[in-house]
Amino acid sequence: MATGALVSEQEYLSTTYKPNCEYIDGVLRQKPMATEAHSAIQAELAYLVRARFAQFKPNTEFTLKIRTGKYYVPDLVVQRRDFIQSPYATAPVHLCVEIRSPEDRVSEVFQKCEEYHDWGVEMCWAIDPESRRAWEYRKGQLPTEVPAGGHLTAEGISIPLADVFAAL
Repeated sequence: MATGALVSEQEYLSTTYKPNCEYIDGVLRQKPMATEAHSAIQAELAYLVRARFAQFKPNTEFTLKIRTGKYYVPDLVVQRRDFIQSPYATAPVHLCVEIRSPEDRVSEVFQKCEEYHDWGVEMCWAIDPESRRAWEYRKGQLPTEVPAGGHLTAEGISIPLADVFAAL
């Protein structure tokens, strides 16, 4: 949902929104309220990356500056520990993860991944907790559904899909 009033970039960056909002050229786009399943997957993925892959740092709801006037907030961002960006990312990160909310269309989730790719992110994961499906989306390729017994992968990371959905 987008708000009607225009907001300055400075105001956006200095305000905390609940639920979180993304920012596109002065317009706030409210992220859907996370369901229990959404939250469980988000927390489990962050834990699995932190516990198994010491060279990476997961951040939930981490703001990315895609360009001046455009900020997205993926459900999970994975940064290399040798290139941590703060307070928000201004250069492409290692991995973006979008977790589908019931009101999201899969096509919208993939469109967002395309924008991360255009910004320079090589790999995105799209996860649907309700249907227990997941896709890897590599830059320059079509999304590939991960089979039930498969792994979500990115350079240096491989997580069994069963481990991700064990949180449900």
